[in-house]
Amino acid sequence: MRRADRLLLLVQALRRARGPVTAQALAEELEVSRRTVYRDVLDLQGARVPIEGAAGLGYVLRPGHDMPPLMLTSEEVEAVALGARLVRDRGLAGGDAGLARAAEDVLAKVRAVLPGPLAEGLDRSALLVPSRRAGPGGPGSRIGQLRRAVRERACLRLAYVDGAGAATNRVVWPLALLFYAEVTLLGAWCEMRAAFRFFRTDRIADIEPTGDGFDARGGALLRRMMAEHDAAGG
Repeated sequence: MRRADRLLLLVQALRRARGPVTAQALAEELEVSRRTVYRDVLDLQGARVPIEGAAGLGYVLRPGHDMPPLMLTSEEVEAVALGARLVRDRGLAGGDAGLARAAEDVLAKVRAVLPGPLAEGLDRSALLVPSRRAGPGGPGSRIGQLRRAVRERACLRLAYVDGAGAATNRVVWPLALLFYAEVTLLGAWCEMRAAFRFFRTDRIADIEPTGDGFDARGGALLRRMMAEHDAAGG
């Protein structure tokens, strides 16, 4: 690993930590010795990176420190490329042209500001996602409308057909979209059931905005829904 990459990863490890991080923990994460961590911390402090702490006590990064947003390592470049390609593929497969275009735009913006060698790495990344294009009338073509409703906290009236073929009409509060490998679920509060429910987007026959909004209670509803989802085994 290049030293510059290691220093960046060290700062990132401190940035995401909720409390002091010991040199031993940093050494294990970076796969280096504690002596190397001590030396790197001293070098960063000498470069006025606001790291506080000492050997044996742990280190913290003072709030407010920022680094150039695109000082990426080679692995981070691959993560950006793969993530954007996955999103682009999901948008194409689901008929959500806006999502696919946004992923392309992200790649173009990142490529434009990366240093030459890293920009080339973005294009050369061999972490590929085979395209699964779908026609605009495919079963996933409403993903864009659902995304907007989740973002805008807009209530929807769904015409839904369950796995047994039973059709129902429900008013829901769309809280999240869950993207699995073969299916996408809309997680929502269902007024009819007075409970959280997950709807396969390919079984939604029709969507109609009700014109009403809902209060997500600062994210509390989403957290409760996902806690129930996780407790049920996902």
